[in-house]
Amino acid sequence: MDFSVESLETPALTKAQLAELLFEQIGLNKRESKDMIDAFFDLIADSLVEGGDVKISGFGNFQIRTKAPRPGRNPRTGEAIPIQARRVVTFHASHKLKEQIQGPGAEPD
Repeated sequence: MDFSVESLETPALTKAQLAELLFEQIGLNKRESKDMIDAFFDLIADSLVEGGDVKISGFGNFQIRTKAPRPGRNPRTGEAIPIQARRVVTFHASHKLKEQIQGPGAEPD
């Protein structure tokens, strides 16, 4: 199945646009398309909130990383401000996705 996003007006692909693509190219009705996209992203978010990794074959991996507290500063005033420990999501693209982005004949990383 070939998805084309060249006709999209904005450089970012939105959930609404993904639902529209499902409607146009797969034939789901608009409500089913929106519900499917919402459920997909809810499953990813729930897994990440629980601390699990999300691996999408041929696309990449989303992982939760815990960052340690560290000293920081207010760039406007120069005042030292402690930055609290926090959890962040990281994404690492798969080799297949990297190859598609680089195009044929590109040097590997």
